[in-house]
Amino acid sequence: MLVSPRLPPARYQASLFILMLPLLASVLLSANHLTNPIGVQDPSPALSWQVEPTPGRRGQSQTAYEIKVSSWPDGPADLWDSGRVEGDTSLDVIYRGPPLASRTRAWWQVTVWDEKGTPVTSPAGGAFWETGLLSRADWTAQWIGAPWEGAGSTPARAPYLRREFNLHGKPERARLYVTALGLYEIYLNRQRVGDGHFTPGWTDTHKRVQYQVYDVTDLLAGGDNVVGAILGDGWYCGNVAQKGRQVYGDRPKLLAQLELTYADGRRETIATDSSWQLAGGPILENDLLMGESYDARQELPDWLGLKPGGGDWQAARVFSDPGIELSPTLDRPVTTEEDRKPVGDPHKIPNWATDRYIFDFGQNLVGNVTLRVKAPAGTTIKLRFAEMLDAAGDMYVENLRTARATDHYTCRGDPAGETWTPCFTFHGFRYAEISGLPKGTAPGADSLVAHVMHTAMAPAGDFSCSEPLVNQLQHNIQWGQRGNYFEVPTDCPQRDERLGWTGDAQAFIRTGAWNRDVAAFFTKWQRDIADAQSPSGSVPAVIPNIDLAPADGGPGWADAAVICPWTVYECYGDRPLLGKHFEEIRRFVDSLAAQSLDDIRLHPDLEKWAGFGDWLALDGSGRREGGTPKDLIATAFYAHDARLVAAMARALGRADDASKYDQLADRVTHAFQRRFVTADGLVAGNTQTSYVLALHFDLVPDALRPKLVRALARDIRDRGNKLSTGFIGTPYLLHELARGGELDLAYALLMQKDWPSWLYAVTQGATTIWERWDGWTKENGFQDKGMNSFNHYAYGAVGAWLYQVVAGIEIDPAMPGYKHILLQPRPGGTLVSAQASHETPFGKVSSAWQRADHSFTWDVIVPPNTTASVRLPVPARAMVTEGGHPLAKAEGVSGIHADGETPVFELVSGEYHFQAAW
Repeated sequence: MLVSPRLPPARYQASLFILMLPLLASVLLSANHLTNPIGVQDPSPALSWQVEPTPGRRGQSQTAYEIKVSSWPDGPADLWDSGRVEGDTSLDVIYRGPPLASRTRAWWQVTVWDEKGTPVTSPAGGAFWETGLLSRADWTAQWIGAPWEGAGSTPARAPYLRREFNLHGKPERARLYVTALGLYEIYLNRQRVGDGHFTPGWTDTHKRVQYQVYDVTDLLAGGDNVVGAILGDGWYCGNVAQKGRQVYGDRPKLLAQLELTYADGRRETIATDSSWQLAGGPILENDLLMGESYDARQELPDWLGLKPGGGDWQAARVFSDPGIELSPTLDRPVTTEEDRKPVGDPHKIPNWATDRYIFDFGQNLVGNVTLRVKAPAGTTIKLRFAEMLDAAGDMYVENLRTARATDHYTCRGDPAGETWTPCFTFHGFRYAEISGLPKGTAPGADSLVAHVMHTAMAPAGDFSCSEPLVNQLQHNIQWGQRGNYFEVPTDCPQRDERLGWTGDAQAFIRTGAWNRDVAAFFTKWQRDIADAQSPSGSVPAVIPNIDLAPADGGPGWADAAVICPWTVYECYGDRPLLGKHFEEIRRFVDSLAAQSLDDIRLHPDLEKWAGFGDWLALDGSGRREGGTPKDLIATAFYAHDARLVAAMARALGRADDASKYDQLADRVTHAFQRRFVTADGLVAGNTQTSYVLALHFDLVPDALRPKLVRALARDIRDRGNKLSTGFIGTPYLLHELARGGELDLAYALLMQKDWPSWLYAVTQGATTIWERWDGWTKENGFQDKGMNSFNHYAYGAVGAWLYQVVAGIEIDPAMPGYKHILLQPRPGGTLVSAQASHETPFGKVSSAWQRADHSFTWDVIVPPNTTASVRLPVPARAMVTEGGHPLAKAEGVSGIHADGETPVFELVSGEYHFQAAW
């Protein structure tokens, strides 16, 4: 039985005003990682909540809950009542009511009983989810667009589409369901709908396109109304990496339907069809890589009004249905998070034809700019973008390869001045150049404003310490993530690439989850992985797949199909994600048997492509010969994948699968030891990455671990306390040094300022993470222009170590999602203080310490409904107090004992202030 949408009875309608009020309750709610999502296609969404902490209270926890789901804001639980459920579960409780029909909104609230038996209830009408169009039969709209198309390297003018319609009264409810092959911006009565950019997002549109749903009730009125849209090329028919144009299709197309419901129950639909009008407008070309060109003289005056001026309006062309899946949107869109002004006046570059002016925004960022200009009609302003300046102070654009990254604006000659922001392009840049102004005209500092864009992800964590260079490193890591978590986890935002490289994604995901709420982002990308997976189980190196790289992504790349969902589970407790994709994940691991000989994945005797190796390592790895053996990397990840799948199976209650993959992991581990590890603790290749992988994936007997750590440390010291790892080894390097008793060496690597090191780029003024350790050096200048991005987050994976080891906040792997937290900071190096905080699914956890010669001060926050195990980094003999009281008498502290030379104990939720002296 499907539950169909119903309007609330009159006695409930007054409560609809609650939607406009802020959520002030003590319980915060989400469905499928989103707040009040519209367009849900999941028949059993996962419901989660977070209890806000009460200041000064310790031990705040949940002992029971009850979920009520209703058809209207404060109505009875006519859809589902869980009844009182004993326990502290608050993440991903599956809705068990009847499946909802298309267009149905379900309102839900939760009552939580705390440790004292006191109930706290979220407000009625404060949270909901709403289903989208669940069947293709629900779509009556037709795909429409323009009769013109680009060809080869030549783009086409952007289509403008509009439709007038008359309403007999204001609707009680209005929903706009819309998608495009390409990109769209859509308007109702001159108001832009939604705040997302580059919608409907990037998927493999050979198979699937996302659609968005908007509540547009407030944008409509009785009488005449106008809906209009502009279409862009986007990933669909614009340039994608080195593949050129029209990778997916020939021209952009729109599919939209506006569904109206009136108070008397009448329904009306305004859908895209041949009744829509079409015209070419001022956007002469638009491309994500090349840029956008706009001729303001060809604008369509009042094209969103009832009587548009100008333009050769004609009937829109109707296209046949491509037959691909219309998918709900699983993530938030790309939005503008902030605007940035230039740091000063532009720098002038004299030129015989037209002077050029370079603006510095002080930060390498991703987005576009707004231009403000006053010039005669026909004046064409050229905007170029770059991450770096060359030795002469001019724009360094060689590393963009074929990406033109150039916008053009032709003025209409408005004496009051003109303002323009492109619709359908973005750039990676710190510097923007203006040229084409009339001779004798110079731009001011207010001529350009930069808009910082990325997928909308809430900030989740911050880290800082007493070393300013490390703080700048953390800044760079965060900005690299912001710029490259753009619809998919891209590798770079500036050159002709910008692809979802799987190796980069899996290397950085743990750090990414510290800095931002990436649960929905990777839920969406895991669906992209499923789309890209071949029937045999292989996973490509680039997702969405554009057939650019081999069908099998290779070791460390294709393994993202396993590592990323497991990391989401660890960080968010997202068991439903594992359940939805377990068969695909298992199929990938099963496919590795066909790539293996004697359990050695990609054994050289198989003569198969062995992957990218330890990409951009400084020891020869990734090349034809030398460095970390590729079959070593492959086999290490094979064993790791098998262990993760076994762990997933246990989390899902699949005991037989858990046993099967445990046995596979053991077998591959033994094969690894047989082929790559000697009895003296030497690992094949004798590279830093060889040792790091063997240690991090627990591929050697415990008795050999100290020997491997010594060999790893020796290599680092022999290089002058410098690393040589690439994309594969770098994320785990400091972890294994600290784990193996080489904490001082780990800090020495972190603090190293000569290249190769994390801080070298910082000392050279970097504001994001570089692709190469030596992207620019004093000795050699710029590295290989063919592959030299200055915003490439992979090496920023060190950020996880700052949170987990320096600040000392870590997940207990036995209780994912921060249900139980390990608090164990490990101060070292020259640091005298550090602090980090993170918004867990249960609330904020925080660790802030200061140390002196014989004292240690530490402030801790443990979120409600969680507990923590503490390892205090002071001698066991130290006198320790909490809030001025002896530790043994402190509220919320228990299980105090010494583990070797270190005090350890347990904490319930709350805020704590520890002081130790010795």
